Amino acid sequence: MTRITNPVVSNNEFAARRERVLRSLEKDGRAIGLVLAGDADQSLSSAWRPNPNFEYLTGITDEPGAILLLDSGHPAKARRVQLYLRPLNPELERWDGFREPVSAALKTRYGIETIMRTNSFSRFLLESAKRAKRFACLHPFAPHTAPISADLAIIRESTTRIPGSSIGDQTQLLPSMRAVKSAAEIACVQRAADITAIGFAAAVQAAKPGRTEFDVQEAVEHAYKSAGARSTAYNTIAGTGFNATVLHYHSNSKPIQAGDLLVLDSGANFAGYAADVTRTFAVSGRFTPRQKLVYDTVLKAQLASIRACRPGAKMSAVDAAARKVISAAGFADNFIHGIGHHLGLEVHDADPATALEPGMIVTIEPGIYIPEESLGVRIEDDILVTNGSPKVLTSAIPK
Repeated sequence: MTRITNPVVSNNEFAARRERVLRSLEKDGRAIGLVLAGDADQSLSSAWRPNPNFEYLTGITDEPGAILLLDSGHPAKARRVQLYLRPLNPELERWDGFREPVSAALKTRYGIETIMRTNSFSRFLLESAKRAKRFACLHPFAPHTAPISADLAIIRESTTRIPGSSIGDQTQLLPSMRAVKSAAEIACVQRAADITAIGFAAAVQAAKPGRTEFDVQEAVEHAYKSAGARSTAYNTIAGTGFNATVLHYHSNSKPIQAGDLLVLDSGANFAGYAADVTRTFAVSGRFTPRQKLVYDTVLKAQLASIRACRPGAKMSAVDAAARKVISAAGFADNFIHGIGHHLGLEVHDADPATALEPGMIVTIEPGIYIPEESLGVRIEDDILVTNGSPKVLTSAIPK
């Protein structure tokens, strides 16, 4: 196999992102912003990933409990970006892995000049807050049924102690930044898509009568890891027959039978960036006339929506392009979800709810589901919006 050079996001790019946030905070009364990595999952049931906003601004993926303090009005330029990491704990680290001391080497590796421990965070936050008396929320707001966002919780406690403090809303800043991908980010998503293509090729070989849906899942995920992905971007869906009509089917346990359609919805994760692809295969290698009618309708709908992915278009218009085709074919009630979503550090990535712009990556995934016929078809690709025609990043996967 030819060795492929893996794309990376550079420290310079992370620094430029932080600088853009600082400029926005400065315009908002020289406000202070906080971005929290989030606490570790103590159950050991899955690998820890930081809050995507923290990862987007730092690239740091192995420091639970870390805090990024952005003080746009600090008189010392080096203190406008402050990174706080948990104190070292040698006994705990014998279990969880040893961590570096704060040093010039660590500052160089992260590209951040001011790094301190979280046990000094309250002191320096107070110092900044007394001067600025202006905070801005950067994490998304939470519904009333959930705890308030982590940054707002800290900010509210601070404002009760500092008379005259105020809080601004900057919750749309990071979604608007994250939605438009840089060249490095596009390369990472493309690499995830290329790895996904290798997995889907393996899945086709495994999808034979007499085998199981899990055999397909194992084949696609094993191929991802062999090709350089550390994990899937989400739980693989491999549904045949009736199971193909269940949108988020995850059991993947049914024996595959001749005549079934297989809906395979899966994607590799590369360098934190997700691919998200669905293909529908005829297990026996040939569609019945009814299956072909439904499949062709979904494909025509998908192609219409892909063509609609132009700068200035709203996702509602992209959805309408697919729905028009499906409705005209008599399947309006069988298309039960939206056309797609933004894609990036998250499978359902930050969505600024604005018109499409060059550099945005969205999924296009129409489907028709007829449970009474045990017939489900979905086709999904990852689309890069450009100044010209949209680019299908997942075109290497046949449909």
